[in-house]
Amino acid sequence: MSTYLSGLGTIVGLELRQRVRSVAWYVLLGVFAALLLIVTVLAFMVSGNWDAVGGLVYSIVVLFVLLLATLVSPALSGNAINGDRDAATLAPVQVTLATTGQIVLGKFLAAWVTGLAFLAVAVPFILIATIAGGSAPGVIMVSLLVLVAEVGVVAAIGVGLSGVLARPLFSVAVTYLAVAALSIGTLIAFGLGGAAVRTEVVMENRYLVYEGEPPYECGQWETFRSETPRFDLVWGFLAANPYVILADATPTTLDRNGMPVDLFGQIKLGIRFAQQTPDPHPVYDECEQPQGQQAPTPEDILASSTPSWFVGLAIHVLLAAGALWWAWARTRTPAGRLPTGTRIA
Repeated sequence: MSTYLSGLGTIVGLELRQRVRSVAWYVLLGVFAALLLIVTVLAFMVSGNWDAVGGLVYSIVVLFVLLLATLVSPALSGNAINGDRDAATLAPVQVTLATTGQIVLGKFLAAWVTGLAFLAVAVPFILIATIAGGSAPGVIMVSLLVLVAEVGVVAAIGVGLSGVLARPLFSVAVTYLAVAALSIGTLIAFGLGGAAVRTEVVMENRYLVYEGEPPYECGQWETFRSETPRFDLVWGFLAANPYVILADATPTTLDRNGMPVDLFGQIKLGIRFAQQTPDPHPVYDECEQPQGQQAPTPEDILASSTPSWFVGLAIHVLLAAGALWWAWARTRTPAGRLPTGTRIA
């Protein structure tokens, strides 16, 4: 085991040293820090009316880090294996004592650490948002853990595709397409699916006739027929969305009005609300006093709905593991299965 870890550490060290030597890498981190500074300042400016300013700013910063990490990681990991193959530096490593598993896993870990460098740059801004108040310790811990996991998933997909596809340009492009399918494709599938699956709604209304002196008389019942989208039947598409996973997994804190204090809670509330089945026969009667019937509060919606973050995270882990296994199967060499030599009489 110690020999395996030593070889794995060598591969990771080589990969990281190659990235650190690049000037473009430091420029990229500087641009990332500048964008985070702008986003943090704007977040503080727009969150003046919120009860928990720090909570809102923290959620915006973490979601922005996830956005930039998913935009940059494919370019850093999508050519990890086939890029070395094109540069003729992969074959010398394959003929050493390093196994194919060490090579693939080492490149994945190096790409993961490289992606986490963006999180390290964001630490000062996260601390500022935390000091401002409004972020519970559970929110910080869970959100950062999910963020680290999602960066690893993108890195694994990129490294895996770089081992499957021969050309670096294609593997980087397909990695971006995979990330886009999880981030934007799930939203498109959710929207189009809900709009395509519709059901009829029969609404009955009755209003007071405000003529003469009170008490006013009741008007006639009016019936309206329409169709409503059934997002409750297609909300599962969003389970694989990385931003939904991050928001749904993070504990929700409510303010004194019962509303979420951060962007995580707002996203979670929207997803959980999409799970609610629409009423096929709503009735509004202005002539009778409501009998204690009130719209469900955000707390009621969150309590009566189903979390989906663990399903989405499991799907991402399976995709990452499958990509790495496929890269291992395509990259392994037959060096350990050479035929025996021919005996010369």
